[in-house]
Amino acid sequence: MSSKEVKTALKSARDAIRNKEYKEALKHCKTVLKQEKNNYNAWVFIGVAAAELEQPDQAQGAYKKATELEPEQLLAWQGLASLYEKCDHENAKGDLPGVYQKLLDLYESVDKQKWCDVCRKLVDLHHQEKRYLEVARTWSKLIKTRRDAGADKQELYELWGKLTQMLAEEIEDQDNETQQMLWMAFENALDLADSIPSEEHQGLYQRFLQCLSKFPHETTRLKKACEGMINIYPTVQYPLEVICLYLIESGSLTDEGQQYYCKLVEMNSKSGPGLIGLGIKALQDKKYEDAVNHLTEGLTESPLCITGWYHLAEAQAKVHRPKEAILSCNQALKNIDDHGAAGGHRHQKNLCLLLKAEALLKLSDCESSEEAIHILDQVSDADNTPRLLVLQGQAHLNTGAVDKAAKIMEDLKASYPGLAEVHALEGLIHFSKKDYLQAEACFQRALEKDSEVAEYHYQLGLTYWFMGEETRKDKAKALAHFLKAARLDTYMGKVFCYLGHYYRLVAGDRSRARGCYRKAFELDGSDAESGAAAVDLSVELEDMETALAILTAVTQKASAGAAKWAWLRRGLYHLRAGQHSQAVADLQAALRADPKDCNCWESLGEAYLSRGGYTTALKSFTRASELNPDSTYSVFKVAAIQQILGRYAEAVAQYQLIIEKKEDYVPALKGLGECYLMMAKAALADFLDGKAVDYVEKALEYFTGALQYRADVSCLWKLAGDACTSLHAVSPSKVHVHVLGVLLGQQGGREVLKKDELLHLGGRCYGRALKLMSTSNTWCDLGINYYRQAQHLAETGNSTDGLTELLEKSVHCLKKAVRLDSNNHLYWNALGVIACHHGIGNYALAQHCFIKSIQAEQINAAAWTNLGVLYLATENIEQAHEAFKMAQSLDPSYLLCWIGQALIAETVGSYDTMDLFRHTTELSMHTEGAIGYAYWVCTTLQDKSNRETELYRYNILQMNAVPAAQGVLCKYVERIQNYAPAFTMLGYLNEHLQLRREAAEAYQRAAELLHPTEDQDTYTVTLRNWGRLLCSIGEYDRAVQAFESTPLEELEDIIGFALALFMKRRYKESNKAYERALTVVKSEQDKAHVLTAMAITEYKQGQMDAAKSLLFKCSILKEPIIESLQALCALGLAMQDATLSKAALNELLKHVRHKQDYHRCLLTAAVCALQGRSMAVQRQAAKAVHSNPADPALWSLLSRVVAQYTQRNAKGGAVAGLVAHILDSNHGKKALLYTALNQLAMGSSSAEDGKNVALKTIQKAAFLSPDDPAVWAGLMAACHADDKLALVSNTQPKRANLHLAQLSAVSIALKDKDILQNYNQSLEKWCLSQAVTGLIDTGRISEAESLCTKNLKGNPDQPAVILLLRQVQCKSLLESQKPLPDAVLEELQKTVMSNSTSVPAWQWLAQVYQSQGMMGAAEMSYRKSLQVASQQGSWSGKLSSLVKLALLALDMCMANVSGDHWSSLLQEATSEALKVCFSPLAVFLQALLQFNRKMGARETRRLLERVVYQPGYPNSIVSTARWYLLRHLYAKNDQELIDVLVKNAETHSDKRTLELNEKLSSQ
Repeated sequence: MSSKEVKTALKSARDAIRNKEYKEALKHCKTVLKQEKNNYNAWVFIGVAAAELEQPDQAQGAYKKATELEPEQLLAWQGLASLYEKCDHENAKGDLPGVYQKLLDLYESVDKQKWCDVCRKLVDLHHQEKRYLEVARTWSKLIKTRRDAGADKQELYELWGKLTQMLAEEIEDQDNETQQMLWMAFENALDLADSIPSEEHQGLYQRFLQCLSKFPHETTRLKKACEGMINIYPTVQYPLEVICLYLIESGSLTDEGQQYYCKLVEMNSKSGPGLIGLGIKALQDKKYEDAVNHLTEGLTESPLCITGWYHLAEAQAKVHRPKEAILSCNQALKNIDDHGAAGGHRHQKNLCLLLKAEALLKLSDCESSEEAIHILDQVSDADNTPRLLVLQGQAHLNTGAVDKAAKIMEDLKASYPGLAEVHALEGLIHFSKKDYLQAEACFQRALEKDSEVAEYHYQLGLTYWFMGEETRKDKAKALAHFLKAARLDTYMGKVFCYLGHYYRLVAGDRSRARGCYRKAFELDGSDAESGAAAVDLSVELEDMETALAILTAVTQKASAGAAKWAWLRRGLYHLRAGQHSQAVADLQAALRADPKDCNCWESLGEAYLSRGGYTTALKSFTRASELNPDSTYSVFKVAAIQQILGRYAEAVAQYQLIIEKKEDYVPALKGLGECYLMMAKAALADFLDGKAVDYVEKALEYFTGALQYRADVSCLWKLAGDACTSLHAVSPSKVHVHVLGVLLGQQGGREVLKKDELLHLGGRCYGRALKLMSTSNTWCDLGINYYRQAQHLAETGNSTDGLTELLEKSVHCLKKAVRLDSNNHLYWNALGVIACHHGIGNYALAQHCFIKSIQAEQINAAAWTNLGVLYLATENIEQAHEAFKMAQSLDPSYLLCWIGQALIAETVGSYDTMDLFRHTTELSMHTEGAIGYAYWVCTTLQDKSNRETELYRYNILQMNAVPAAQGVLCKYVERIQNYAPAFTMLGYLNEHLQLRREAAEAYQRAAELLHPTEDQDTYTVTLRNWGRLLCSIGEYDRAVQAFESTPLEELEDIIGFALALFMKRRYKESNKAYERALTVVKSEQDKAHVLTAMAITEYKQGQMDAAKSLLFKCSILKEPIIESLQALCALGLAMQDATLSKAALNELLKHVRHKQDYHRCLLTAAVCALQGRSMAVQRQAAKAVHSNPADPALWSLLSRVVAQYTQRNAKGGAVAGLVAHILDSNHGKKALLYTALNQLAMGSSSAEDGKNVALKTIQKAAFLSPDDPAVWAGLMAACHADDKLALVSNTQPKRANLHLAQLSAVSIALKDKDILQNYNQSLEKWCLSQAVTGLIDTGRISEAESLCTKNLKGNPDQPAVILLLRQVQCKSLLESQKPLPDAVLEELQKTVMSNSTSVPAWQWLAQVYQSQGMMGAAEMSYRKSLQVASQQGSWSGKLSSLVKLALLALDMCMANVSGDHWSSLLQEATSEALKVCFSPLAVFLQALLQFNRKMGARETRRLLERVVYQPGYPNSIVSTARWYLLRHLYAKNDQELIDVLVKNAETHSDKRTLELNEKLSSQ
């Protein structure tokens, strides 16, 4: 290609670029480069096109190639710069500055404007990369270029201003050249500003000062700049603040600086630098308070001023505020750490650390001194300064390290012998050792060196204060130095405190002492000693306002948990002033400060107690006693409050603690007596008279003990009188109180006082109390005591003369009480009650007294009630009713007015009488209310005609009248033991509640109280009731005696006597008595009852025909009774006469009523059982339950008959038993036994469902009925089943070795049970068999044999026991696996034949034959057992025989015995078993038969899968079936079904199957 063609191609490329055809341009350029590789324009055009095509790498390479070819040409450099500016190429930032620099070199002489533009771009690039020195240099060249080009002043100002903005960023990290160029830029900009002053110029100046203030070494320039700005802007405070801060930090506090501070504060009173400067100046002038105030206010505005914080700490230390000084030092140190500790800051840090250590040492506590030592260790480069060493010595001394302090002192003394601080330190060391003479000398030497130090004077004064006895008496030296110290340092509060001590303790000037204490407290608000002393002296001077003002000021400022002394004293002040709530609040605040101060707790308890907060007061005193167990007062207050709260037992325990320590502490003895007296009154209110007597005895013992120490205290005698009189209501037979002889005027010993003696002693105690102090209250108590003595005389029937005398004394005493206090309504009321006594009978006086009592106290239910009683006694019914009604309106809960209304209702014959008496018993217990309610309940119960009335259902049934009346009557007879009708009614009510023994005792007591000559009829009835109850509780001999004590003329007496004889088995005498009863009967019904009883008597004598004829006579009477028909039916059952039983039952069903469903059902079921109709027995019971589902007896019967006759329905029987137990606990006791038996029949066991339901049920039954032998027999069966199933599940039995214990329990329960002897014998034999079986199973053969032998000794003719013995004896022979001799087999066969009706006997014989290989004989024995079970209708026996026969056949089939006999026998036996009921074992045996026949057949898998996967099969059977099924599946190699079976085994944790799977899968 020629040169022309090259030019043409370049032109085409340029045109393509213009037309944005960049790819065409690239083609043309490449064409050129093929000819001319170094063509500059071609490379430039390639760079342009590639850049536009977004191919930066190609473009960069092209441009660089062009610049290499012609470095002085602009075009390639411009393109490269444009490329770098547009793209984010990785080399752009690094290469672009060089490109700009090349462009600057090329433009410098060609184009100044473009040079400036590129220069600006280069500066921006350097600024972005924070290359501030390059920025400064490049920008300076730009400014010079523009200045040379003649730029105006404004442009240059802007350029310098722009430079200040760029360089001011991160100026602290820039080098010196950059900083100098920044200062030059600021100065040039300030000089070039057009308008001065202006906001822009002011802002520039401020930025200049801000930058300068960051460089401590530029102080000269900073000061000059500040002065320059002040001159231009005199009203702007910023330069003043800067220069003030400069002067503060530099420590140059000149007059000029003072002017700056003042001027700044004048401009802004809140200016931080100005206030700080003024504060430092005040500190120099020793105006410490002003210094603290100025510095505190200034630092609020300028908190970063390190010097300010240091000087504030210094000022605070001067005024003895060490805690505040420590906080200020901490703030200064924080600021120093924030700024770094280099240079001057390190020195400042050392000063702050030393000052903080001094402040910590002034706190004087060990913890602060330890911190001071730690801080002094941080002081750098000053380890050998005397000040540091002195402080270290003081710190070690405060921590108790005297030896370390002494060593430091010795070192200082050697290095600085003339230093005052060293001698002072030595004095402190001697002072701590209590070597006051040496301390005195040291402090004197320190004062010789520097006599103007207040601390030295104070320490010397303190030394004199604690020096020997003479100095103690004459404190003049101490006073002189304390005064000197106070004059030198007016802020030293501790000096004023000791001055206060001097004026109070030595001079006796309380007023001046208070002034010193107040001064000390004002100087040091944390000085609790001074504050407390000032308050205490103000209280002593009766200046309560000052005291309260101090306390209020302290508490208002105090933080939570502080100023305990102030809170405590203010709380005590409020407590004394009666402001209890405020006292509580203050004392609580005191406790927050010190929760372990027992005095605070006691004071708080007093405050709570004063405002009635007994519970909180109790907690406070309890806490106080815990903190100080030796405080008797705290324990006493705890006991006293518990006594107030009615917690008498706890109060007694607390009082006893005091008595154990101080036997003569009379308040505790008195408190104990009062507690026991109150407990006695509470017991009397609950009619616990025996307890009350015991409590009174204890109360008198403690009152006597107190009187031995303080016989001159009237209240103790009165309390003793109260204790003696409190038993006035108790029966005399119960009152036998042991009283110390001291109380009776004897020298010692004890006397037993009866009721009259005790009441007389009470009167004497009241008399002694009156001699010591005559009070109306005691006169009233004495009068009441005489009245109680009179009541006792009247009850015992003693002389009337003594009665009258006592009543007259009583009236005299009450009148005396009324004269002393005529406004006390209680005295008038008591006088009225005594005037009503029949021995006085002054009803007019009584009425007057009651009215006066009402006038004295308007709300007086007792007086109105007594007035009503007075009217009722005088037969003024209407007035009595109004009085009682008024009492009810005043106090509806007052019991006696309701009793009065009930008596009125009884008098007028109102239907509300019973309701009113019942209401009295609901309110509280009272003898009149109790006897009245019991009377009306018994009256209502005796009326048999009202049972269906609404009144009876409400009053008796809904209101639970019988138990309520019985309860209150029991309390009545405890209190009043000589009222026979009460005991008769109690017996009647107990009988209704089935409390027969208690009823018999009540009737006996009534008979003892009644005299036969007074009321023969009542006496006879009582004896009749007593005899009847004795007969019902089995005491037949006493019953016979009771009836023999009656005339035996009435029918009830005769038949009761006959029944007692019958129960005593004196049948002939009983029959004669019944014959005698026939002579006096008046009705056909009574005659039928007597004939029925005679028939039963004949039956008991074995005269069946005579009994039957008597019962037939009953049935032909005009009014046959149900009982005779029931007896006739039962007789037929006993005689096994189904015809007679059925006929009697049919006749009975004609007369039976709905309420007699149970007896009807029982007899019907028994007849069905006699006829051998087992299912009919269950149907009859189920039918009865369906008719009357609310009768628990029927549910219990259903559960029983299911367990006995239809065990296949055992699940329903168990449910029926549970229902009976839920409906009624009485029937439920027996029902639990039936439930357990049904659960056993169901096969419920721990091996199957994880919980032995049957065993738990029978255990519950044994707990409820431990005297029932059947329950213990059921427990034996349940335990045996549990043990067997444990063996099936390969676990150890949990209840082994219980067989003999359970048998013993059955024997004990059967002991002395005369009824149902045949049943008991059968039960005992079954239990023996069960025990022997259990012993055999556990290998205890010898014990089993001895048990059988022992049983046969008493009665050899027991075939069942002989069979057991043979089974035991054969056990070892069979285990030896030796053939049995024919003689043995023959003997065993004879033994079984003697028990031919026993299914287990034939099964056992079959097992023996099977063990001997006699399979045919075994089969015949099993068939015999099946036959016996079928004849007996035994479902379980039949099923067990069939299953065992099937197992025999399976054994033969598994042994591969030829022939089809055994397989057919197995199929037949299992089929018959499944007809009886569903039998999982039978189904499994069929599957095993099929497995034995054809292991791989599909039918085998079907039968085994049925057992494995269908529900309802026991786990043990399922596990075995799973094992066989796995073998079948491996034989068929069916892996899919194997996996399913293995998962099933894993789910049920079948280890045996899983182990087999592992073995088979590994083969």
